[in-house]
Amino acid sequence: MIPPYAWPDPDRDHANGAFIAEADSYPPAWAAVAAAFRTNAGDRAHLDLPYGPGARECFDLFLPARQPAGVIVFVHGGYWMAFGRESWSHLAAGPLSWGWAVAMPSYTLAPAARISQMTAEIAAACRAIAAEVPGPMVVTGHSAGGHLAARMGCADVDVPVRRVVPISPLAELGPLMATKMNAALQLDAAECAAESPARHALRKGTSAHVWVGAQERPQFLMQARLLSEEWDCPWTPDPGRHHFDVIDALADPHSPLVESLLEN
Repeated sequence: MIPPYAWPDPDRDHANGAFIAEADSYPPAWAAVAAAFRTNAGDRAHLDLPYGPGARECFDLFLPARQPAGVIVFVHGGYWMAFGRESWSHLAAGPLSWGWAVAMPSYTLAPAARISQMTAEIAAACRAIAAEVPGPMVVTGHSAGGHLAARMGCADVDVPVRRVVPISPLAELGPLMATKMNAALQLDAAECAAESPARHALRKGTSAHVWVGAQERPQFLMQARLLSEEWDCPWTPDPGRHHFDVIDALADPHSPLVESLLEN
């Protein structure tokens, strides 16, 4: 008999906070610095812009001091079950310093929505954002948001996106069917097939670069490499970064992650 602690354990494979020191301190810290960023942004922060009829179908738009060179869309994570756009405003700092606008949408969370609905909502958000800000669009996102960012690069999704940079993405959803969180996600084989970016081709004319913390759980390293291999695109395991701090580089104008967003 396999003991209950032995590998494989799908829930342990997908647990991030359990392997990060002081993990509980991160969400309130994110929320506090994001709120300060919005306050300091003044009239360059356009908040709560609707892109659909749902309560969470809104985005925040941060504008640079000059005419935007284009727009970066950041999609938040939380295993499709938690958080919203308000906790990540400070991550706009890096692209803003290069003259790019940054848009951050929220989306309906599980169990109120299936992942297929979230994909449709983020696609609608991208179209609304494109109508608001002219120029090229790059979509990035973290964890579950990395999944949704990757879906915006898939050939079956019609959005005006030039480039996607999924960060720590969940690219193959099949393993999640065996986790306890699937009680809320309600994934089945058909939805895993339809909503796993690694099972779709990268859309012609859209480039991609997959990013992940080198110190993340093996499942997330596997998922990032899998997507890069399926799409034949670069992937970067960021040295010393774990699942909660890999996104910090978005606030640094000179980080390799921001540079990757802005590549042609």
